[in-house]
Amino acid sequence: MGTIKENYQMMFTTYPDLVNIQELKEMLGIGVNLAYRLVRNNTIPSIKVGREYKIPKRNVIAYLTKND
Repeated sequence: MGTIKENYQMMFTTYPDLVNIQELKEMLGIGVNLAYRLVRNNTIPSIKVGREYKIPKRNVIAYLTKND
């Protein structure tokens, strides 16, 4: 895949720069429990604001495009 910047311009263009758990769930096509597990384990880095997680869209793209 391309760089994060290139992927950022092509992937998930209809989503805001910071997404919540519900949007993360939709983006990845996963359930709510797995979405919470990914952010709580810092697999996808996020920021907790009050009781809600805010996930930078670039972190979701980085998670999907990493080459392990």
